[in-house]
Amino acid sequence: MNKRPSIKDVAARAGVSMATVSRVLSGDYPVADETRQRVQLAVRELDYVVNAHARALHGATSKVVALVVAEVTTPFFARIAAGVEEQATVAHRLCLVCTTHADPDRELDVVRLMREQRADAVILAGGVVENDDYRERMRQYAQGLENAGSRLVLCARPSLGPDFPAITVEYENVGGAHAATTHLLTAGHRDILMIAGPVGLTTSDQRIEGYRTALTAYGRPVDPALISHGPWDREGGYRRTRALLAAGKRFTAIFAGNDGVASGAMAALREVGRRIPDDVSIVGYDDIPNAVDFNPPLTSVRVPQEELGRTAVKLATQRSSESSGREHVMLGTHVVVRGSVRQIGA
Repeated sequence: MNKRPSIKDVAARAGVSMATVSRVLSGDYPVADETRQRVQLAVRELDYVVNAHARALHGATSKVVALVVAEVTTPFFARIAAGVEEQATVAHRLCLVCTTHADPDRELDVVRLMREQRADAVILAGGVVENDDYRERMRQYAQGLENAGSRLVLCARPSLGPDFPAITVEYENVGGAHAATTHLLTAGHRDILMIAGPVGLTTSDQRIEGYRTALTAYGRPVDPALISHGPWDREGGYRRTRALLAAGKRFTAIFAGNDGVASGAMAALREVGRRIPDDVSIVGYDDIPNAVDFNPPLTSVRVPQEELGRTAVKLATQRSSESSGREHVMLGTHVVVRGSVRQIGA
């Protein structure tokens, strides 16, 4: 079996020192163009592959930005990934996408692995169900990344605390939910069903908080029977809406926790002859690209998903003396009004 070429072989082929080869490969040091070209030619001719473990021993990062998401099939995560990939390319980093299927333990395992592989940055996108053990383990991994010159970024999720060693890039999630609920209230609706996500999911909890604060601001009681927890997808929205209708729950409007849930809820309403918005108004969240194609077009809260991804990479890859590794950025949201809400009681 042929021996895999080493950095020593590349140096000999290019007629330079191993230190010079290392500088060219890392890209972090100035090297004369002619020398760089000789080294790059030797690398191609020998089909040399950088030994990631050897690089890690020297404290270098791998020029990889790892994006960790629950899954990649929904538009919300896909658009964040698009922003991450776009900015990673600008920053000359390779983008690696890892999925967790919404399993906090798997998320922790991925962060640990990326720390061991010396990823330049690890970006955790979307909500998670937290507990004390999760927070403590994540703190240890985040500190390990920081000690190694890498960054952990909490993207589209709340901070784990002011002293937590990570960058946070989130959006006005509570404010967006407050605005969505207020939009229904100002249209005359008082019995508003909230179709939320699983209990404890940070993203869903924040949207429930916004729903509650809007009702309270209007002097309306918060009826726990009108808050439904469960799977946060189209099927979950469909099944829960059908079940609530069958149970005789009275409501004139629905605040769906995301646009997928809204799509399922709309299908359930149509099946029982409820017209949208004549009989039931509905507002979604996230403003996915095809929300405008719903029937009727869906009023939804717009979240700047791609900008979240781009900002996460920008902050994670900057290495200035002013960068503390604990930056906190909050991006705005707003309600995009379409045809799924009707004014009543006017």
